[in-house]
Amino acid sequence: MSYHQMAQVYDRLMVDAPYDNWVKFTKNMIDEFHPQVKTILDVGCGTGEITHRLDGVKFRLTGVDLSEEMLAMAQQKNPRSKIQWLHQDMTQLEGIDHYDCVISYCDVLNYLTDENSVRNAFTSIYDALNPRGLFLFDVHSIDHIHEDLYGSTFAEVYDELSYVWFCDPGETDNSVVHDLTFFVQDGEKYIRFDERHDQKGYPTKDLQHWLEEAGFKIKRVCADFDEKPSTVGDRLFFVCEKAL
Repeated sequence: MSYHQMAQVYDRLMVDAPYDNWVKFTKNMIDEFHPQVKTILDVGCGTGEITHRLDGVKFRLTGVDLSEEMLAMAQQKNPRSKIQWLHQDMTQLEGIDHYDCVISYCDVLNYLTDENSVRNAFTSIYDALNPRGLFLFDVHSIDHIHEDLYGSTFAEVYDELSYVWFCDPGETDNSVVHDLTFFVQDGEKYIRFDERHDQKGYPTKDLQHWLEEAGFKIKRVCADFDEKPSTVGDRLFFVCEKAL
């Protein structure tokens, strides 16, 4: 995953993303499972849309991302905010601990394309949490990858921006390759750039096993922003607690 040039147009592409649903889900899970949460770490925060929406409610926020360009965009949105922005790898967080809650949304975990990376991320996030801290994240379901992403093409044309997005199976089971071509207006001409993003889906039982192996207790698995327990849907949500 690069998000280099794409960082400049990311928010335009995600204008219809259900950010408020992620925020609502976060608040509801905190209210239900850990009302004492005061500090939240947003892992894979991107341009900070969810982080900024949670800021100022009652939480102290830190956003972490692997892309410096995305972090720069996040900070520019509100330079006066007290949110801390850190450039780090989620599989090996350093100097980050004592958080009451960690969130990681918009299929960030799917960008870890091998089992060891996922397990390392779970361990790293576990270490960042206080005892009984919450870990909330989502992933693409296997069914969604196979039924909705494989072989799909998405395209949009705006006055200042156009893109074509191809989704194809990767070389390993349940992996998907996103090939994107952008045309962005620059004065009287358009500049083309290309990006490739690799993702991988993991069976729910494997994720549950790796979470428990890292020391988490799984409180709930649900789907598509519906807070009732379910493992059927396009986007699966995991609610986990750091066991003592």
